[in-house]
Amino acid sequence: MHVADAPHLRVLRLLRDEGPVSRAELGDRLELTRPRLLAEVERLVAAGLIAEAGMAASRGGRRSTLVELDPRLRFAAVDLGASSIDIEVVNGRLEPVATYRETADIRSGPRTILHRVNELLHKARTDGAYEKLDAVGIGVPGPVSFRDGVPVSPPIMPGWDRYPVRELLAREHGCPAVVDNDVNIMAIGERHGGVAHSVDDFLFVKIGTGIGCGIHLGGTVYRGVDGCAGDIGHIQVDPNGPVCSCGNTGCLEALFSGSALARDAIAAARSGESPALAERLAAAMNAAENQDDDEQSEPAITITARDVADGAAEGDVTCIRLIREGGRRVGGVLATLVSFSNPSMIVIGGGLAQLGHVLLAEIRSVVYRRSLPLATGNLPVVLSELGSRAGVTGAAVLASDTAFEQAS
Repeated sequence: MHVADAPHLRVLRLLRDEGPVSRAELGDRLELTRPRLLAEVERLVAAGLIAEAGMAASRGGRRSTLVELDPRLRFAAVDLGASSIDIEVVNGRLEPVATYRETADIRSGPRTILHRVNELLHKARTDGAYEKLDAVGIGVPGPVSFRDGVPVSPPIMPGWDRYPVRELLAREHGCPAVVDNDVNIMAIGERHGGVAHSVDDFLFVKIGTGIGCGIHLGGTVYRGVDGCAGDIGHIQVDPNGPVCSCGNTGCLEALFSGSALARDAIAAARSGESPALAERLAAAMNAAENQDDDEQSEPAITITARDVADGAAEGDVTCIRLIREGGRRVGGVLATLVSFSNPSMIVIGGGLAQLGHVLLAEIRSVVYRRSLPLATGNLPVVLSELGSRAGVTGAAVLASDTAFEQAS
């Protein structure tokens, strides 16, 4: 029997996703015989995974006992971005009991970043969020060997190649740990609690510092043989385009991502092509000049996706053009994926999703125009409902699944 079909997993996931359920209803829902169900329930109670939760409403005979996930269960969910750390400690229902978010540069290396992650998790324990962790789930912004629990040659993560992330976290916190690509955990999060909640086959596209695609097929994430499925940011879309962080030229990510948009926006501001961006660049430069004289580092002067989105909302032609050009490039790649995998939904997330409906409309237009009508007749292309919480939500789901699987 495949581990995903094990009765104890079905029990635990149902209680996680739906809350307390009576023993009688569990048997009906999971189609388990009464002796088999009672054996599973008693084993999970003994293992400290579920607990009794009072009496259920009468179904006409003897009242059944409610069971729920043990209230003491705690999972740590960590979402590492190129410039941020997001952490939630959640209970068995994946409801947050502690939340931490701060800026951090992934390029500072695994020792620095994971030391800070551990500090924040230990702070959560000191603050009373948990007595012990039952599992840790973490997403990182680069390719991951899911089997080995390590990043593999991540382009924007110097020093992380083959670093034993899973082993380090498991040892530090005395519990199972699981490591995945950040886009995969966002797809899992959106499937669990977002717009794709009832969808088994969809694509989750993260457009941020980089671009990636979580491929959700048949109710589960498809990672590929080595864990790098969905790395669409390094598909070449222009052989004469700029050099990408991966070393190749003309990748989608090099033409439209957070850093690429900032590059093009600053060029438009400096040339005077965009009055809205020129005004924002001047304000950023003035703010930098007014910093204290004892500031040691050179201040970063940049323009963000929010600046471009605001400029577009004000009607700035160049801002609208930058967004539309990016949407056309993303849409062209997605049209190919739609023809290949025939998903029932595409979800757009990540930091550049804040570019909003100008970006979304352009992506939709290209996908619908360039894909076969049979593949797009019932294909919604929508923005993420969870936004910045998609990653921690997915990491929590992965962590809970890992803990549940080890209870076999």
